[in-house]
Amino acid sequence: MTQAAGTLYIVSAPSGAGKTTLVKALIDQIETLRVSVSHTTRPMRPGEVDGVNYHFTTREQFLRQVGEGDFLEHAEVFGNLYGTSQSAVERTLAEGHDLILEIDWQGAQQVRRALPQARSIFILPPSREALNERLNNRGQDADEVIASRMAQAVAEMSHYVEYDYIVINDDFQTALDDMKSILRSNRMTLAHQQVTHRDLLNALLSD
Repeated sequence: MTQAAGTLYIVSAPSGAGKTTLVKALIDQIETLRVSVSHTTRPMRPGEVDGVNYHFTTREQFLRQVGEGDFLEHAEVFGNLYGTSQSAVERTLAEGHDLILEIDWQGAQQVRRALPQARSIFILPPSREALNERLNNRGQDADEVIASRMAQAVAEMSHYVEYDYIVINDDFQTALDDMKSILRSNRMTLAHQQVTHRDLLNALLSD
């Protein structure tokens, strides 16, 4: 059996939709799946591990990589730089691993321009009320902060039409199964199966 290249999956969602929990469950349950680790210039926080949470780097090194065209996407947030290394992504895909990139819709647009073969998934809450409840249940933010996040979430959700797949995270297990189905079905495509089962297909059709 020949190893086919993996697929890059862009996963986006508004805050409170449950994206991070779903992605973690996918990574835990699918052995061949990897999650992309971004580069950042922000300081490492207690408990974080370099190469696991982020690739922590200097601003000079980050800008050097930007100049070399090594980032699929990059952005500056509150004075810190964040980016996704194209060489790291391509290396992981070449090894046959599917790769998940958690990113917002703006970064997703940059990635799709660089790698149009990437597949994209947008995770939505079952209702505005459910999203507001999830944001409130965190118990960490003032009412005005939650209101601001709700307004931002609505703006973010308007970009769902740019994605290949929509997953509604109402029941967690159902949403997880939906995401597994997306990954599995993509490995059943003609292009993927022609590579993975090249020897079998040749044997079946040989004289």
